[in-house]
Amino acid sequence: MDPILAEWLSLAIRWVHVMTGIMWIGTSFFFIWLDASLRHYAAPKPGIAGESWLVHGGGFYAVEKFLVAPGSMPQELHWFKYEAYFTWVSGFLLLALIYYYGAEQNLIDPSVSDLGAGQAILVSLGLLAGGWVLYDVLCRCPIGRSTGALAVGVFLLVALAAYVSTELFSGRAAYLHVGAFIGTMMAANVFMIIIPNQKKVVKALLAGEAPDPALGKQAKQRSLHNNYLTLPVVLMMISNHYPIMYESAYRWLFVMGAVTLSGLLRAYANARHAGVKIAKVDYLLVIATGLGLVLSALPALKNGPEIAVGREVDLVEAAAIIQQRCLACHSATPTDAFFKAPPKGIAFDSAADIRRYAPMIARVAVETRMMPLRNQTGMTDEERALLGAWIAGAATHGAE
Repeated sequence: MDPILAEWLSLAIRWVHVMTGIMWIGTSFFFIWLDASLRHYAAPKPGIAGESWLVHGGGFYAVEKFLVAPGSMPQELHWFKYEAYFTWVSGFLLLALIYYYGAEQNLIDPSVSDLGAGQAILVSLGLLAGGWVLYDVLCRCPIGRSTGALAVGVFLLVALAAYVSTELFSGRAAYLHVGAFIGTMMAANVFMIIIPNQKKVVKALLAGEAPDPALGKQAKQRSLHNNYLTLPVVLMMISNHYPIMYESAYRWLFVMGAVTLSGLLRAYANARHAGVKIAKVDYLLVIATGLGLVLSALPALKNGPEIAVGREVDLVEAAAIIQQRCLACHSATPTDAFFKAPPKGIAFDSAADIRRYAPMIARVAVETRMMPLRNQTGMTDEERALLGAWIAGAATHGAE
């Protein structure tokens, strides 16, 4: 595929993905909040679970929720489903365009596993489909009747996905797949459970029959799961911009910490929306803060001892390393077959360019070791240490 066409496709699909994702997350958060805000302000009305008063855009709104369903169908009923469908479809298209079509560059990493491109794609597809099947089984089996047991089961399922992904895929692809794994469960909840159950309720009403309350209960359970899983999905999807997360030696543990942190934050928000006083749930924020500090310290833990250079490194020596290991991609005329222009417009063709991007080189090549991509040019630990020594010396002494 022409690289310019691929870039435009990526932009267009990503735009759709972000826009539909905003709409899906917005409706999910709103309806969970709405459900938690329901109150009986006077004598309870028959068949009504509660009501909520809202003000927005200069207008007032009064919303009621039925315990099961209204006695008859209204003339117009608004559904919320296409946001979820288009978010997943656009996300999968992005996955295919960036990580399947560009598998050699983005999906696999020989230093992580010896999977070929085709094998990695099959594992990816199996992970997405298998995740939904296992999750659905958990929800339907006796474990699904206990909120606590099911939460632990889903947590362990995500932990398994994180471990498998980080052991088989490149760092950025691993985190993206954890997000896609969870996102697939969420979209399938809408497509396979929530909307079909709502359609069954509508069908019963149209037939003059009493809807089964279990249908609404099951749909609400899955909707609540989606609410709790949204925050870790968003974090995984933006993680490719932050290699400090996925290039850590403990990257799969970071995923589990992020899932736990997200759950604590959502539990706090949902409790507050339900009217619980701050004093009764502030411990959730204390735990979340402590966990966040632990997660921020994880990238500092190294796999092995630091390489001490013990001497000054000048720009000439640093530039020689960059020329050998980085210019295949980061040049005005890349020699790498995958790139027709330097990624993100960053080129190291001159000494001025190298000095300009020194802080970025320190971040992606020395500290997080994200670059070179998949280390396809074979940058050694000693070379990374030399680059780090030059950058530190230039920052301290202004030396070249």
